[in-house]
Amino acid sequence: MSERQELRRHYRRKRNALTPEIQNVNAEAVAKRFFTSGLGLRAKTIGAYFAEDAELDLYPLIMRLLAANKRLAMPVVRADGVMEFYRYRRNGRLVLNRYGIPEPAPGAAFVSPLSIDLLLVPLVAFDRFGMRLGMGAGFYDRFLGRIPERFRPLLVGIAHEAQRCMDPLPYEDWDIPLNGVVTEAGWQTLPE
Repeated sequence: MSERQELRRHYRRKRNALTPEIQNVNAEAVAKRFFTSGLGLRAKTIGAYFAEDAELDLYPLIMRLLAANKRLAMPVVRADGVMEFYRYRRNGRLVLNRYGIPEPAPGAAFVSPLSIDLLLVPLVAFDRFGMRLGMGAGFYDRFLGRIPERFRPLLVGIAHEAQRCMDPLPYEDWDIPLNGVVTEAGWQTLPE
């Protein structure tokens, strides 16, 4: 087993060990911290995600973003493994993808990657240098790799503090670092 696989297993266990009560408290705290940080003030279009596997639940934040009239874009993984983003509206129709994750149903409006101002990124672990360890499929890195660097959105990891790795995470050349992370403890710009 590789170091990345071992770390992924370790931090998924830590994330899954959080009780439902702690998960809910952290989700509400992240929603509040996001707004008090001023992160979303200038962003018109925000890419988000529906949580799975004990990822921090963005539902409280999504509801606040919709109430603030932000344009939300959610990921859809095509049959060929390419991830794209589509418009999500309050009470928009959702379908479960092949991984069991909700995504906008066919017919939702396509959102150009160049129009996303801020992208909320799920993760398994993160470090102080802005590196993230994802689930291992590479969807986000491939999506971002198709966007010229100067046109990429602000990349904000969303996590529980329990997912913070105190040591530098291993990374590959194609890994794209985060600009910051929001946990229940607040907003932190990365690298430190």
